[in-house]
Amino acid sequence: MTYLTLIVSAIVILALIGGITVKSKISYRKLTTLFTKAERSFLGVLDQAISDNYRIFGKVRIADVLTPQKGMTRRNWQILFNKISAKHFDYVLCRKSDLSIVAVIELDDKSHNSKRTKARDSFLEKACASADLKLIRFPAKASYQVQAVRDSINNAISPPADQTSISAGHKK
Repeated sequence: MTYLTLIVSAIVILALIGGITVKSKISYRKLTTLFTKAERSFLGVLDQAISDNYRIFGKVRIADVLTPQKGMTRRNWQILFNKISAKHFDYVLCRKSDLSIVAVIELDDKSHNSKRTKARDSFLEKACASADLKLIRFPAKASYQVQAVRDSINNAISPPADQTSISAGHKK
């Protein structure tokens, strides 16, 4: 017998006695909601705060909004991509007409006080700044004033005079 025959025989024997799993079991469970109660509540406020010219998308993967710059080595590109590929923005504000990205919005709950989350927040701020993407942060609260949220968004994006502001034609 050749070595190859011995190896194949050993693999078959191990598979038969359960030493190697031939089929992988796929086992998932559906989560009941997309957002936490706080995130869902804030989404309702955002929906009221923006005009019909904009849309809010929730839990968008950062790598669907940002990508590493061209011109770097493949290794450096991959390192930067890996830092964003498994993370998401809480909300993304887009123009309704063409779904162009206007800003990203983060809702900061008490978990943002941890060292690990502060490091993530700092990284996000730098990543967004490098891409000239507005990052708007709101502290998680029991309630919000729609006008205050609207004003914060308008102040952050400060559109040129020829663009429609968030408050133009706002929802009531």
